[in-house]
Amino acid sequence: MMYYKEYFKKTRLNGDDMNGIICIDGVVGAGKSTLGDILAKELGISLFEEPVLNNPILDKFYYDKKRYSFPLQIFFLNKRFKMIKEANLLDGCVMDRSIYGDVIFARMLMEDGDMAPEEFELYEELLHNMLEHLSPPKLMIYLESSVEGAVDKIGRRGRDYEKIVPRSYWESLNQNYESYFNSYNLSNILRINVDNVDIKENPQDRKWFVDTVKARLDEIKTGQTINK
Repeated sequence: MMYYKEYFKKTRLNGDDMNGIICIDGVVGAGKSTLGDILAKELGISLFEEPVLNNPILDKFYYDKKRYSFPLQIFFLNKRFKMIKEANLLDGCVMDRSIYGDVIFARMLMEDGDMAPEEFELYEELLHNMLEHLSPPKLMIYLESSVEGAVDKIGRRGRDYEKIVPRSYWESLNQNYESYFNSYNLSNILRINVDNVDIKENPQDRKWFVDTVKARLDEIKTGQTINK
């Protein structure tokens, strides 16, 4: 997908890393919320949760995508811009998804015909205008997951509106995430595959996850900016 390479060429951020902001991203079901909570507690910093539970549009979107795709993306974009401005006032925080990866879902909706090209162009222009006022995060953590692993976790958490989504959507989402993060160049990044680990229930896996993130943060602190 050449789009993301071109997208990052056009993306302009403002200056140095933001105030200790760590972003966690990955496909639906990868475990962002769980791992974000664990990491925030371990590091003693705040957690900014994804605006899903109090989202008045999300339920409606899954049942009528053409009607609600554009307002849903604007809702997320607005909330994420507000949250990252608030986060930058703190000494450090963990963000469950962020404005940096918001374009993935909007692009998919346009490609699937659920968002008009004109709506996507407006969305993308607004996104770039916002990003110009932001700096890179200190670290982006990408949770890699197979479609099978993500779908299994989605089924177990039991959200009704997610159960009606066809598998083809999750496959497309996974492909878009891989393409996006293969081109990602906004900040330091750490890729962690979560297919064969149970960080929520297994103390050893949890320790491995936390230690891996801490080691990457130490590398950044000492000036080692090689992405992994």
